[in-house]
Amino acid sequence: MCSACDTPAPTSARLTVRQAASEERGTHREQREHVAALHGLLVSNALVTWTAGNVSERVPGEDLFVIKGSGVDYNGLTWEGITVCTLDGTAVDGVRAPSSDTDAHAYVYRNMPDVNGQVHTHSTYAAAWAARAEPVPCVLTAMADEFGGPIPIGPFALIGDDSIGRGIVETLSGHRSPAVFMQNHGVFTIGKSARAAVKAAVMAEDVARTVHISRQLGEPVPIAQADIDALYERYQNVYGQK
Repeated sequence: MCSACDTPAPTSARLTVRQAASEERGTHREQREHVAALHGLLVSNALVTWTAGNVSERVPGEDLFVIKGSGVDYNGLTWEGITVCTLDGTAVDGVRAPSSDTDAHAYVYRNMPDVNGQVHTHSTYAAAWAARAEPVPCVLTAMADEFGGPIPIGPFALIGDDSIGRGIVETLSGHRSPAVFMQNHGVFTIGKSARAAVKAAVMAEDVARTVHISRQLGEPVPIAQADIDALYERYQNVYGQK
């Protein structure tokens, strides 16, 4: 959940998304436990403050996803703090009202079928770039590896409906980057799994910080596009244990 995003919008659709399911039936418990544990990586990598931020993941083979409850504390977060929702954002299991970003996540899952995980944070350096509405230029090999180019800026969007999701889809469709910095807001990442989206969020903050520091020393040197392409291809298809 986004702590700055908790002001209820005066629409019936918004109120529906904010509802919890009528009871806790414990469905998809293993996946909910996995997603709850991933939130610990947001804390250990200093990407979140208080209860801000969230991780979600698509339920394989079903038109469902699981997402952190709105305003749920990271300390002691368990599977019961994760709510199961349909792809229209309706809570169907869990007694916690789902994140105020639920509509945005749902929109992305509906419109980007290859996306199976999403993360939202307000990490400091990445949010600073978002506040300036400036893409992070690809001046590090680590950026070429993970993002395949600059990290783009998405449009300004109000919180509480699917506007943010629309901006994410509009910006990242056809883009190699798994991260977008939404203007005046923060970081949204996508991935083939929730863990992959968490990795993208960690890497996004790391390179946002490094490029910021580099600019204090002078103008960073850009990487040629052909080299970016070669680095991206190697990292995505050769690096690591395949």
